[in-house]
Amino acid sequence: MATTLQQHNALLDAQLKDAARALLAGHAALPSLDDLSLEQTDAAAAHERGYYKPSEDERLRESYVQYMGVRAALWQTVQSLLPYIELPRKFKKGDWYNHLKAFSIAFCCAAMLMRSGYYLVDMANQYPVVRKKLDEGEPRFGIAKKQFTEIFNSLVSSQRISKYHNAVLFFQKYKDEIYASLQGQLFEDVARVLIAEEPFLELRLSNHIKRKAAFEKHNLKNRGASVLHKTLFFVFETFGNDLSELNQPLVKPLNAPKRVSAGIRQRLVDLAKPGDVFVTRHDDAMTNLFLPGFWPHAALYIGTDDDRDAIGVELAREEHQSLPGVVHFLEAKKDGVLFRPSDDTLQVDSCVILRPKINQKSLSDALNRAISHGGKLYDFVFDFSKSERLVCSELIYRTYDGCESIHFSLSQKAGNNYLSTEDFLNQSLSAGWFDVIALYGVGNQEFFIGDAAKKRLISSYDVQLKPV
Repeated sequence: MATTLQQHNALLDAQLKDAARALLAGHAALPSLDDLSLEQTDAAAAHERGYYKPSEDERLRESYVQYMGVRAALWQTVQSLLPYIELPRKFKKGDWYNHLKAFSIAFCCAAMLMRSGYYLVDMANQYPVVRKKLDEGEPRFGIAKKQFTEIFNSLVSSQRISKYHNAVLFFQKYKDEIYASLQGQLFEDVARVLIAEEPFLELRLSNHIKRKAAFEKHNLKNRGASVLHKTLFFVFETFGNDLSELNQPLVKPLNAPKRVSAGIRQRLVDLAKPGDVFVTRHDDAMTNLFLPGFWPHAALYIGTDDDRDAIGVELAREEHQSLPGVVHFLEAKKDGVLFRPSDDTLQVDSCVILRPKINQKSLSDALNRAISHGGKLYDFVFDFSKSERLVCSELIYRTYDGCESIHFSLSQKAGNNYLSTEDFLNQSLSAGWFDVIALYGVGNQEFFIGDAAKKRLISSYDVQLKPV
């Protein structure tokens, strides 16, 4: 029983830490009002002339797509907290604090998204040309027509606001206990974000009251399981409906398993060597909408302890390991740049392995450099000029760029220089820097190795092989 309780507490702590990392990364990426000053100027000019110029169009679109990408990631974070928001009928003080901690992260995510969403909504209210432009849709990013109108209606809904108001009341009632529950480095950072959001809570409500003559008011019950569950329900209803407005590029049946099964995962790991790059795809991942191409994600295989010892690579920062199991990968996801077991990284539908063609000394140096990035937060802004936060492809870029003959070329995304995963594939194959080792999950359920894997990889997307 004690072991089971310890395992439960360890899993809960890991989930809460992952959620905290995603919240902190999202907070850094969501645009502030000052960040949108140029878009405001563009909107006023477009309103005067009646249309957007191409450069203005791109700036507005980039801010919107960035918001949508962060929103999808933060909603997934809120979803991950669902198992921890229902309290048992009888609970200990520690249980109550853990559930308050889960509430605080979910509530802070919602508050951040509402604040940043209202910046766009208010701009659209002031300048109808903004709403018209955002409702055009954008096939490059999977943004459907009229999607902004749906978001607009969601944010100004009196029913939604009344539920949000209940959550604000709950937060205010138990604020001291909520902040007391946020102990430790990551959670203290969450507390600072929540404190920064506090001035906007009542302001949003008062502004909404001005827009709407009245909205429904609900009374909170006494503290207990039902009040926490009902108070948090607004998070899942509001953002669940918002998320359903997005189009998924490859829709799978609900709850369908990943095509890379446990047996295939083991086969892939058996073929892998430290330094291999695993390029992967989830067919139904919402983040596919905001990342270009068929292959949106990459992870770095760092092997087992014995593998790393053999080439002089040491995990000096294993305190950042947040998942149980043997560490095989270093991977940047919304919860940060973390060391992960293969059962976590390879919960995917498609996968291809690439191996760098470099000597062992260069490989050892590259992996030690990569490991030094462990524990960093995710970079929703995709700014490769800064190394304090990383996306998945930036981890690969910073691992191998400048290693022997490898020199990647960056392209533009939202005004920043970056390397997409398919850019990595194109340049690696064109220059011959990496060999294709194996591939699974493209076109059928066959497993391909060597040249056959390379041919299948090239046929899987709009590959652009050219001299680098």
